[in-house]
Amino acid sequence: MKLRTFVATLLLTLLCLAPISQANEQMRVFTAEDIFALEWANDVQVAPDGKHVVYVRHSNDIMTDSTRRSLWLVDVKSGQHSPLFADEHQYSSPRWSPDGKRLAFISNQSGAAQIHVYWFEQDKSARITDVRRAPSDITWSPNGKHIAFSQEVLAPATEFARSVYRPKRPEGARWSEPAIVVERAYYQADGRGLLDSAYRQLFVVSSEGGAERQLTSGDYNHGGTLAWTPDSSAIVFSANRRDDWEFHSLEANLYQVNVANAEVSSLVAEPGRQSQPVFSPDGRYLAFLHASGEAVPYRNAKLHVMDWRSGDVNELLSDFDRSIESPSWLNNNTVVFQYADQGQLKIARIAARGGRLTDLVSDVATGSNGRPYLGGMFTSSGNGVVAFTHGTAHRLGNVGIWQGGNERVLTALNENLLGQRKLGEVHEFRYTSSYDETEIHGWYITPPGFDPEQQYPLLLEIHGGPHLAYGPYFAAELQRYAAAGYVVFYNNYRGSTSYGKDFAMLLDNNYSSPYDFADHMSGIDALIAKGFIDASNLFITGGSAGGIATAYAIGLTDRFNAAVATNPVINWVSKVLTADSYLSQIPNQFPGLPWDEHEHYWQRSPLSLVGNVTTPTLLFTGENDRRTPISDSEQFYQALQLLGVDTAMVRVPGASHGVSSRPSRMIMKVEHALAWFERYKKLEP
Repeated sequence: MKLRTFVATLLLTLLCLAPISQANEQMRVFTAEDIFALEWANDVQVAPDGKHVVYVRHSNDIMTDSTRRSLWLVDVKSGQHSPLFADEHQYSSPRWSPDGKRLAFISNQSGAAQIHVYWFEQDKSARITDVRRAPSDITWSPNGKHIAFSQEVLAPATEFARSVYRPKRPEGARWSEPAIVVERAYYQADGRGLLDSAYRQLFVVSSEGGAERQLTSGDYNHGGTLAWTPDSSAIVFSANRRDDWEFHSLEANLYQVNVANAEVSSLVAEPGRQSQPVFSPDGRYLAFLHASGEAVPYRNAKLHVMDWRSGDVNELLSDFDRSIESPSWLNNNTVVFQYADQGQLKIARIAARGGRLTDLVSDVATGSNGRPYLGGMFTSSGNGVVAFTHGTAHRLGNVGIWQGGNERVLTALNENLLGQRKLGEVHEFRYTSSYDETEIHGWYITPPGFDPEQQYPLLLEIHGGPHLAYGPYFAAELQRYAAAGYVVFYNNYRGSTSYGKDFAMLLDNNYSSPYDFADHMSGIDALIAKGFIDASNLFITGGSAGGIATAYAIGLTDRFNAAVATNPVINWVSKVLTADSYLSQIPNQFPGLPWDEHEHYWQRSPLSLVGNVTTPTLLFTGENDRRTPISDSEQFYQALQLLGVDTAMVRVPGASHGVSSRPSRMIMKVEHALAWFERYKKLEP
C-alpha cells in the first residue's frame, strides 16, 4: 500500500469510530470517548485531627478539552463525600490550618491564581493575596497567623539590554514585536517556552489577608517544601545559592530565613542536594532528604533526621537500596515516607532514631498519565492517620486511608464508568535478558474476552525516562490498545527505577543500546513461547525515552510490522544543544561534551542506524516540545523519506513534551497509532 493512502486509511478509521464505539459500548470495552469521562483524586490532604480529607478532584471537560480541578471533602469515619469548591474555576494546593478550622488553597476565582482561605465554621472564603505571578508552595505557620509561599519575581534588565538603542515608535505605527534578549544559561523550559528573566522568591502573608512581604532575594530560585520552625519565627527551605547554580543542578542546601528581618542563614551545607525538610509535630526533629551530587544519571535519595535542639544529624536506612520520597511524620517519633520498589509505590515508616522499616501501604497510584507510570502521594495527620492516592490495575486515583494498621478506600470516582466496562487483564511475569541473563520485570495486558487458545497481535510499549518505572496500574492508553485486540507488553528494562541503584545504573553511558533492546526482545520471545502471540504481527511504540528505544530498535531488527515513536530523540549531538535539559543532561548522562565525545553521542543516536531501517514508522510529536524538540522527529522523517521507508509524521499544534496532556490529544495519540498498526497488520491466510 502506498504511503499517500495512509491519510485515507486514517480518515476511514476515524469515520468508523462511531459504529465501532457503539459496538464496544454493547460489549462493554474501554473506548476512546471514555477517556473524557475519567476522574481521579490527587493532592489528598488529611486534617490535623485525622477526621477529614480534602483532595483535588480531576475531571475531564469534553467541551473545553481540559481538566477541571475542584476541591472535595471526605469524612474519614463515615465516608461522607461532599464538594467544597466545584464550579467553573480551578482549585489546587489545599492546605489545612494547624487547628483544622481553616483551609488555604489556590484558585483563579478572581481571574488569576491567588491564595484563598476558607473558614469551615462560617462557610466563608476570602482571597488573601493580590500577587502578579502564580503563587505556590503554600505553608501555614504553626501558630496559624501567617502563610508562606513562593512566587517568581522579575529580575531587572541586564546592562546589555538597557544599553540597546530603541527608536520611538510613531503613534499608530505597526512595528514587529521587539527582539527577545537571552543571556542566561537556563533560558527555556518545556511547557513554558522561553523563560522570563525571573527568580523564585519566598514570601509571607497574614492568614487574614493584607500585603505580602518578600523574604528572600538574589538571582537564585527558592521554593519547594517549606518548613516553619516550631516557634513560627523562621522558615527552612532548600535552594542552590551558588553564583554558578545553573551549571550545578545536583546541588542544593538547607537554609532558614528569619521572618522578622529576612536574614538568611545556612542550616545544612553538605555536598549534593538536601531537600524536602519537614518538622515533627512537636518540633523536636527535622527530617529531610539528601542525594549525592555525583555526576551520574541516577542517585538514591537518603533519609536524614536532625535533632533541632542539638543540630546533630543522623542518616537512617543507610543500607536501603531504594530512593526515599516525601518524608512526613506519623507521630512525634515516627517518620513516614514513600518509595518505589519492584514496580510499586509504597508507604513505609521508621522510628526517628532509626531501626527497621515497616511497610504500611503498597498500592499508591493515580493512573492519571494514560500509561502505568509509578506516581502518587500521601499526607499524614501527625496523630497516626495517613491519606493517600489509591490505585489498582482496574481503577485510577481514589482517596485511601491507613489508620491503625487498617487500609480503606473512601471514594469510587470511576465506578459508574469502569464498573460497566470489560477491561483488559494485567498479568505479571519475569524473564531473563538474552544479553546478560539479567532478570527483567514485565507485565502484559490481555484483550477483553481473551482466549488463550487463540493468537493475538503483540504490541510492545516502552516507558520513558529511562530512569522511571511502570507498574500494574490502570492505564487508559494501554487499555485502549487491549480493547482493539492487542496483547500489550510493557516492562521495567535495565535503567528503570525501583530495583536499586545498580540496576538503574546499567544504562550509564549506554542509552540507547543493544542492551535495553535485548531486554525488550527477550520479553517478546518469552510471550511468544506462551502460545497466544501471533509472531507475524509484532508492533512497537513508546514515548520520550520509549520513543528513542523504539527508533533505535527498528535500526537493529526488522521483526516489527510497524513502529510508532512518540517525541523521540533521534540525534543526541543536536538534541542536547537545542533542548531545555542540556544543563543537567550533558554532565550527568554523557562522558563529555558533544564536540569532544562526538562518537559516543552518535552511537547512542537512532540516526546512526537509520540506514538499516525498513520498518514502517509513524512519528508523533508536539510542535512546542522543548524536551525532545520536533527537529529530531523531522530528521528521522526526512531520513526515512530519502531511504524510501514508509513513514508519516504527525505534528500536534501547541503541544509540548506532555503531548497527551489534553484528553483529545491522548485520544489522538492512541488512535493514530492504532490506524498505523492496522495498516500493516498481516491477516490470516
